[in-house]
Order: sequence, then structure tokens, then C-alpha cells
Amino acid sequence: MNGLREHLSLSLRLHFRNTLALLYGYLFPLIFLVAFWVLYRHEKVPLLRHMGELLTVAVLGGACFGLPTTMVSERERGVWRRYRLTPMPTWLFVTSTVLARYLIVLSAGVLQLSVALAVGMTFPAHPFDLWVAFTLVAFAFIGLGLVIATMADNVPAVQALGQCIFLPMLIIGGVAVQLASLPGWAQRLSAYFPGRYAVEAIQGAVTGGGLAAHGFSLLALALIGVAGCYAGAKLFRWDGAQRFRSRGGKFWLVPAVAAWLAVGLMADWRTRTVAEAEAPFAVVAPAVGAPPWMKIMAKDVAALNFRLPSDGGVVSPYAAADDEATDYTREEVESVRRELPAWKPGLTGDDLQRVRALLCVAAVPDAIQLPVERYLPAVVLQHLEDTYPKDKLIKILTYIVLHPDDGTVVDTIEGLGVQGTAGDPWVVRERSYLYALKFILRVTGRVPR
Repeated sequence: MNGLREHLSLSLRLHFRNTLALLYGYLFPLIFLVAFWVLYRHEKVPLLRHMGELLTVAVLGGACFGLPTTMVSERERGVWRRYRLTPMPTWLFVTSTVLARYLIVLSAGVLQLSVALAVGMTFPAHPFDLWVAFTLVAFAFIGLGLVIATMADNVPAVQALGQCIFLPMLIIGGVAVQLASLPGWAQRLSAYFPGRYAVEAIQGAVTGGGLAAHGFSLLALALIGVAGCYAGAKLFRWDGAQRFRSRGGKFWLVPAVAAWLAVGLMADWRTRTVAEAEAPFAVVAPAVGAPPWMKIMAKDVAALNFRLPSDGGVVSPYAAADDEATDYTREEVESVRRELPAWKPGLTGDDLQRVRALLCVAAVPDAIQLPVERYLPAVVLQHLEDTYPKDKLIKILTYIVLHPDDGTVVDTIEGLGVQGTAGDPWVVRERSYLYALKFILRVTGRVPR
């Protein structure tokens, strides 16, 4: 254990003397943080909804670039060949390297979180859960970094392999681009990338209900981490002169690849199973020319999944009856209340399209987190109840929930006196879906007003 402690101490000292490692580990994630702050500076709580992405980027930089770059560089310089002369076994060196990298990415994550808190972000809802989630994310990506280090013969090869994983993870893996903004095929493909589960687990600890609802994400990260670390240890190379191409035992890469495939297939199976479980029962087709929402029955409403974000949360907030708007927010609420009956998008198209447009009045401010966001849902619901009979309104809202991608959405409500544009129709659709469910709960009396 003395050898483990000494190697761990040496690894940490060398890391903080390496300028390139510091850039990857600390400056690179901070650049992302600044970029996200600029893009989403209009949000009521800065960066709160994006800590999953930001902390995942911090781990990616340190584990998938910093770790293999350091290991391959040391191997090329003959450092690991000299380590081999010591009585320490290989697994102990690998364990020390993994532990050192965990402490490094943990410090980068603490720096990210500290800067976010300094610019106005509120404290995470579940700090302990956040640490657990971050640890599993670090473990998964460190395993991936070990695999990259075993396959790369030199530092440029590390950069090439790292980019082949890093860029797809950012773009279609749910890290830099929200899943709701991706097309359907990309969302299915993202199930094979650990970045998706990293963001879900971390964000669930920051703004959600904790890790209880993200058991699959944690399992996926643990599986990928174990497979990566195991393959990295089995294919470990001491000598820089030994090339990966000429090394035997490449079949040890199979567990690492199999873990990614297994996680993706399980996620796809779970998605299909849940969709089938939540699908409404078959009904008789409506008469020719009848609107499609007329086929909705009571059992379809009862089968809906009503697991929703809290009314007091960041996503789809809904003001309590005794929560009154103040100052200029009250003026915006009254402007919407006054202009809504004559608002053109709410009077255009059939009933489904009109209700979908009216849902956007609540969804758009929520998507860009305007101060007025939590007061407008009640205004919209009151207008809908004044316009449609109860049974008809429930059926229309249920149909919209079951077909969230149908119709068109509105990304601005400036015509109602509220400035701001969502810019992302997928986010507006997501929030419209959530408010449709919350309206159903209130119309049916399941949630008191």
C-alpha cells in the first residue's frame, strides 16, 4: 500500500506540473461553462438546467483526453518501463492511476460547480446524490480513457481517438445538445453513448428528485466503467516500443465494446416496453370526417403517465393559488389575459392546433425561464376552460399528450406582450406536453387548484 500511496502522490504532482494537462482538465471545461452562460444568460437561475452537461464535459476532458495523453506520453518517455522494475504489480499501478485521475476530475468538477454558484446558480438539490453520480460518471469515462491509452501508440493517436469519441458524444450523445432537440434517430443512437446517462444522472441530482429515478443510468455507467477498466488493465503496455498492432490479446477489447452495445440494447428495449405499457388501449376508429381527438376514451386518460416535475421546480413551474405576480410581471400576466381571446395563433386551424398553440403560451416562457413563467399556465387553463366543454378539453389535451410531435408550435408570444423567443421548437413541444398533463390533472380534479 505504500507503493500505491507513493505512486498516487507522484501522479498528482506531475499532473499539476503539466501545462497541457491543466488546459484539458480545467480551462477547457471552464470555456464550456462561459459559453453556456452566454447562451442561456436569460434563464432565471443561471446554469442550473445545464450542470449535467457541464460536469460531464469536465469529466470528458480529464478522463478521455488528460488520462490517455499522460499515460501514452509517459510510456513513450520510458517512465512506465522503469516502473516495471519495481515490485508493485500491474493492477496496483492501474488502480493508482485511476484513483489519481478520479481526484483530478473531481477537483475540476468542484471548480465548475463553484464558478456556477458564484455567477448565481442555486445549490444542487441533492449534494450527496450528485457526488455519487459524478463518481460513477468519472469511473465510466476513466475506463474509456484506459482503453484509448492501450490502443494509442503515441500522443497524436490519443487526440485522434479521443476526438472520434468526444465529438459524437457532444453532438448526438446528449452532452452539448439536449436530447429533445435531436431527431428521433439520433435520440435512439444516443442510447449507446455513456454521455447520455452521465447527463441524466448528474442533472437528476442537481434539479430532479435524486438518483432514485435514474437507476438504469447508474447501472449503465457502472457497466461501461467496469468493462473499460478491465480491458485497459488486460491490454496494459509498459514499453512504448511495443505497438498495439503487434500485441496479442486484442480480444480483451470485446468486453468494452460489448458493454456499450448491451447498454444501448437494454435502453432501446426499456423504451419500447415503457411505450407499449403506456400506450392507450385499442379503440374503434372514429367516423369518417370526425376529428381524431374524438377517439379518446376515459381509459386512455387513466393510462397516461402523470410522473411530472414539481410545480415549484425549474421545469414546467405552476404558481400556487396564493402566489400573486408582482411589479412588471403582473403587467405581463394581465396583458396575456387581456389579449389571449383575440390572439391569432389561438384562433387558427382546428381545435387540436388551437389548443396546441395556447399550450405554447405557457411553454415558451418556461423554455427560456422568464420571470412570468409560473403565472401564465393558470391564465391559459382558465381561457381553455372558458372556450371548451370539460369533456372535449380533456380529450383534446390527452390526444396532444399522446401525439406530441403532431401539429406546429409557436416559439414566441410577443403578440401577447411577453418578450422573448424560445428558438428551439423541441423544447417548446416538451414543455407543452408537460403542461397538457398538468392541465388534465386540474381539469379532472386530481390536483387541487
